[in-house]
Amino acid sequence: MDAAGNLYGTTVIGGAGVDCGGPSCGVVFKLAPDGTQTVLYSFCPQSGCADGAGPRAGLIMDAAGNLYGTTKGGGAGGTGVVFKLAPDGTETVLYSFCSQANCTDGATPVAGLIMDAAGNLYGTTLSGGGTPNPDLPPPSQGVVFALAPDGTETVLYSFCSQLPNCTDGARPGAVIMDVAGNLDGTTALGGIAPGNSGVVFALTP
Repeated sequence: MDAAGNLYGTTVIGGAGVDCGGPSCGVVFKLAPDGTQTVLYSFCPQSGCADGAGPRAGLIMDAAGNLYGTTKGGGAGGTGVVFKLAPDGTETVLYSFCSQANCTDGATPVAGLIMDAAGNLYGTTLSGGGTPNPDLPPPSQGVVFALAPDGTETVLYSFCSQLPNCTDGARPGAVIMDVAGNLDGTTALGGIAPGNSGVVFALTP
């Protein structure tokens, strides 16, 4: 929500894009206090969806009114992007996942982002990473990543690094940051409890 009470969000389908393997490819929208809805951006206007497709998570906004988010598909690697949407509707892909061999940089982000005071973005991917595990189905089990303002992506942690059964967790959701810079979150799978049912984790700087 901005200072004027406008709401911003995403839809995973709908919009004008049609080249994402489904009926449509999702939008970023604005909803004014009077209920007027405006589509700010429709994903996949071009063949190949280099701009991303299928945003599943919410957005964050910086002081200048730029919106930041993720898509689960599209991009140069076909497995999602981090994007920036300027107030004038210009969309910029900040990073395309699976840019490295075997998607060691992560793939398929389905959670939203957070931003620190220096403008670095932090998030997770549902798959990819450097630690394929024979105890769980392929692909690898996700990463926590940082994305610098210059577009440099750093994998902070690859899940399923602890064997057997990914005791450190697998397939993470969104993260939050505390005042010390620790990232905290949950995973859908992995852990030491029966049932491979996930963990709560903390990742130190």
